[in-house]
Amino acid sequence: MTTIHDDPDEFAEDQLAGWLVLYADRVRGVHGGVVALPTEGADPQVAVVVGGGSGHYPAFCGVVGPGFATGAVVGNIFTSPSTAQVYAVAKAADQGKGVVLSFGNYAGDTMNFGLAAERLNAEGIDTRIVIVTDDIASADEESKRRGIAGDFSVFKAMGAAAASGATLDEVERIGNASNAATRTIGVAFAGCTMPGATEPLFTVPDGHLGLGLGIHGEPGIEDVPLLRATELASLLVSRLLDDRPAGAGTRVAPILNGLGDTKYEELFLLWGRVLPLLRDAGIEVVEPEVGELVTSLDMGGCSLTLQWLDDELEALWRADAYTPAYRKVAAPVSALVPAEAVADAEEAATVVPEATDASRQAAQTVRSAVEAIDALLREHEEELGRIDAVAGDGDHGRGMVKGIGAARKAVDRVGQEAGVAFVLGRAGDAWAEFAGGTSGVLWGAALEAFGRSLGDDRDAYEASDVVAAAQAFADSIVHLGGASRGDKTLLDALLPFVAALDSSVTAGQSLASAWQGAAEVARDEAVKTADLTPKVGRARPLAEKSLGTPDAGATSMGMILTRVGEVLATRAADKEGTHA
Repeated sequence: MTTIHDDPDEFAEDQLAGWLVLYADRVRGVHGGVVALPTEGADPQVAVVVGGGSGHYPAFCGVVGPGFATGAVVGNIFTSPSTAQVYAVAKAADQGKGVVLSFGNYAGDTMNFGLAAERLNAEGIDTRIVIVTDDIASADEESKRRGIAGDFSVFKAMGAAAASGATLDEVERIGNASNAATRTIGVAFAGCTMPGATEPLFTVPDGHLGLGLGIHGEPGIEDVPLLRATELASLLVSRLLDDRPAGAGTRVAPILNGLGDTKYEELFLLWGRVLPLLRDAGIEVVEPEVGELVTSLDMGGCSLTLQWLDDELEALWRADAYTPAYRKVAAPVSALVPAEAVADAEEAATVVPEATDASRQAAQTVRSAVEAIDALLREHEEELGRIDAVAGDGDHGRGMVKGIGAARKAVDRVGQEAGVAFVLGRAGDAWAEFAGGTSGVLWGAALEAFGRSLGDDRDAYEASDVVAAAQAFADSIVHLGGASRGDKTLLDALLPFVAALDSSVTAGQSLASAWQGAAEVARDEAVKTADLTPKVGRARPLAEKSLGTPDAGATSMGMILTRVGEVLATRAADKEGTHA
């Protein structure tokens, strides 16, 4: 719901007044809209004047500035600006080189921009019109389609052309070529609400999305069951590829656009699904944009735009621009070292310390354990999440899977010449970096501590050395986490494990046998945490709620220690078989 306002009828005027105050250093207000301030010493250029109703920010005033639009006409919410408003903005924007008016294909806009163009031409200001028709869901015939997020692509091309000194004829031609090369399809998850209204302009049935929405609150052309991100990406991409322009090449400038209520993080996730589909289709992606570029107040939804590029359109898409809502400056980015080169340099700079044969053999055990733990945690991810959700945020299973997954990849990248301390250190670094949260930090630091205790320079590793490393692992968590046994954390399983392991090894048991017995103690103690209430961490405010449910961290610790014990037993049996 659009909540912040005084008089809903004055919403469009009031928001524009606030915006003008904010950006008074780069634009000025005129009747009906805004015009960019001139650049000192710059040659006059063709004026590109864009516009439509309010409610679509950053369209339209947000794209006024060098390299983009010269002016923007701002109508009422979802309403075409008047002829007088269009005329006034265009007149103020004209620099003596002519004007191009551009807008989405809606009846009111077509009429009012057209009448204003007639008036301007009658006064000797050469004025052309470029209408955006990118919405493939609104009509089969291209000339009858609506203009939605493709507005941005077309405006950008013309603005860049004008900034480069193109003539009026050239800017008009480029605008029409850009429009012909641009296709968009969108989906809505929820309708938008006008200022002062209590109900949305349209609703989407529960469990569905509206396919083919418009940006003025028009519902989609059909309701389809709500899709997972991968399926949604496939729907959007396939529809656009099926409607690619005649003679289209293989390069596209994509825009994944949020419509007002869809979070950036959701768009980023969806882009991660869209990009592989485009690449699999043989499409080369050129400087994609993901974010809110053409919105619809608070509508929940998104759209995908593809502009098919030739050499001319690609250069215009890449061109610099600086506006209140959109900034592209190529020089700082082009000066950066590519990520691949940085990774290669880091890899080349990494010196693997010398390691004894015993250390390398111990590293093989670590590799086997990491692989086994990875499989274990993926198998129990949902279970750990359910346990954590009772008094936490339910992300323990996901976090552990991300941590061990990153650790496994890091270990797999380490050469066989590396010793156990180096391998564990790399695993810990990766776990801490990618798991996130307190748990990720603790596991990462603890793995590094385990490795440091073992070292890479021993000629042999005794069971007592592993006990000392396990103690270093536990000490690291105690020091960083600030918790104690009885606080309902992973320490309630880990500390009894270390004590039992030490006792069994001191009594003369083999490492594998002692570890398995201690792991059983850890599992039992993890179960007993159901009778405890948390005293630290984010679960503490819901302490009473957690009674009767074991701690997720202690539970996963018990699982992991058990699986490591199985690995140690298997490797011990293999070793005995080899000697036999």
